[in-house]
Amino acid sequence: MTRRSLSPAEPLVEQNRYRHRSRIQSRIPDFDEVRPRLPIPVFPEDPCWERMYWAAWEYLWGRFRFPREDSSLVAGFTLPKPDGNIEIATATLVTQLSGYVPGPFSLIDFLDNFYAAQHDDGFICRELDSEAGADLFYPFDPNSTGPNLLAFAEWRHFRLTGDKERVAEVFWPLYAYHRWCRANRTWPNGLYWTTGYASTLINQARVPDGQYHHRHWAWIDASAQASLDCSLLERMAILLGEQKLAEEIVAEREILQRAINAEMWNRDLAFYQDVGPHGQFSEVESLAAYWTLLDGQLVPKERLTAFVQHLRDTDSFRAKHVLPSMAADSEAYDGQTDGGWRGGVWPSLTYMTLRGLKSTGHHSLAHELALNHVDTVSQVFEETHHFWESYLPEALGPAEPAAVDQTGKTPSAVIAMILEDILGIFIDWPLRQVTWRRFLEREQPYGVKNLPLGNEGVLDLVGDAETVRIRSDLPFTFTVYQGQDVVQAAVPAGETEFSLE
Repeated sequence: MTRRSLSPAEPLVEQNRYRHRSRIQSRIPDFDEVRPRLPIPVFPEDPCWERMYWAAWEYLWGRFRFPREDSSLVAGFTLPKPDGNIEIATATLVTQLSGYVPGPFSLIDFLDNFYAAQHDDGFICRELDSEAGADLFYPFDPNSTGPNLLAFAEWRHFRLTGDKERVAEVFWPLYAYHRWCRANRTWPNGLYWTTGYASTLINQARVPDGQYHHRHWAWIDASAQASLDCSLLERMAILLGEQKLAEEIVAEREILQRAINAEMWNRDLAFYQDVGPHGQFSEVESLAAYWTLLDGQLVPKERLTAFVQHLRDTDSFRAKHVLPSMAADSEAYDGQTDGGWRGGVWPSLTYMTLRGLKSTGHHSLAHELALNHVDTVSQVFEETHHFWESYLPEALGPAEPAAVDQTGKTPSAVIAMILEDILGIFIDWPLRQVTWRRFLEREQPYGVKNLPLGNEGVLDLVGDAETVRIRSDLPFTFTVYQGQDVVQAAVPAGETEFSLE
């Protein structure tokens, strides 16, 4: 189905093959079929984490649906909320796990629904009707699209799988969409705007009366996400040999980064914030500011320590349960009931922050915060047997009014944090590299089994403070960090054991 527009056509859309493609998937496999292919965490001293991990996978799989025969949707989808609309923000978080699910069924294909719905001018609607696949917003509604995280999900899939063929296909709709956002979501200085609704932080009082309108402010999360999008699209363009497009992307990125650092850095607070039409800063310190960390070149080194310090300070974001969506010293902060995005701990936003910390080398802090978050969510899960949309920052329990997660966002974030932040495992399969940062201190051996290496093989990785045992179908370069020690080795296929002493 071709989406036509009143605005000029974007030439790159002509290379979007998804708009003319028939249904990609035939069905959603049962969870029992998929479970034997999933990574198996090994936590002999923390069985509650294992229970929650498998419950999260099963719950998430129960959120998946397959489109009707007469729908224009081309793949399965995740129901983001009770009304059944398919939402970009949910899809891009869930598909962060795509590299952990090898085999013919791929979670990343869920994003194809949005590429197939792209308009002639590059626009992609943020929500699609799950019945027919129709757009839920007109393009020039301020709430019609965002957050722009499609490239964020696709590049992660590439890093986990090495699937260059998919990059070659998705680059064109991704960059066409980016060009539309650049043309229709920016101010003359290059900064981006959004709304509370389109950013997903609908009631966070960052911009006065900004729930459904930009109010002529520059928004820090939208601007940082655009910079990140430029960074990832540049890498894709270089990978595909599209040098001229890479240069175009770099030019925008440089302008955008200069504007963010010149206009949106509040020196008095050492924090990035939304900026009003008269240069005034927001009254709120939002956790969404940490989207700036995902692009490793955005935050200057001389600002990084002070900016990250907010995540350590108890009067800012270091609550009993991390990380609140709003700093405790912001006037609108609500630590008792959470008030939605006015202080509640949302696992998806916490996960984003941890990814940003690791992008800037703060691996130990990311692990420390993940321990707090995963352990707290685990305790609530043990008591309630549910995953919740958000959690209290100052007490143990779901935020009020309590809402069971209907989207799959919470279990998706929990699964990723267990593998990447608690265990500390990172795969860069295009480079055939596996990195293990062993921050977790346990007496018994821990690790992971059945970890996919692209779609080509699996890896078992278990160790204690003295020895690491590896079983792999494929050779790779292995780097392990333990304390101040770093060990790197070429690991052959088969079984390998080496000492960390």
